[in-house]
Amino acid sequence: MKGTYVLIIENSRDREVKIGKIGCIAFKKGFYAYVGSALSGLVPRIGRHLRDVGNNKKLHWHIDYFLANSGVEVKEVVFAETEARKECEIAANLSIRLKSIARFGCTDCSCKSHLFFSIRLTELKEHVYNSFHSAGEHFLATKINPV
Repeated sequence: MKGTYVLIIENSRDREVKIGKIGCIAFKKGFYAYVGSALSGLVPRIGRHLRDVGNNKKLHWHIDYFLANSGVEVKEVVFAETEARKECEIAANLSIRLKSIARFGCTDCSCKSHLFFSIRLTELKEHVYNSFHSAGEHFLATKINPV
């Protein structure tokens, strides 16, 4: 199954994180939406993002560095099955309404960012859902239950 996904993430406190070659980024307490695509397998990619760093997970993508921090937790995954790469279109839709983290997650495209911020979860989710609708994609949202 191929597709595009958004991880809805809660960051429990203000923090500074070294993100790969980008360097240190200040992350405010609040909620983040990370847009990605998995054209070689949606389930394995999302599963990788949800896997604990303690399980020998190699830090590869920008989002891996952020998720590796205690108090940074994926709360929900929103995804759509699609053959076409829709992540940039969804990211462009989110950039209209939400603050972005410059250069995050977009080294392989011309987008300004694939990570977006809001202090309010309801606002973030509304914009994520609307972005999928604007891209013409039917999506599923799956809440993640903490273990």
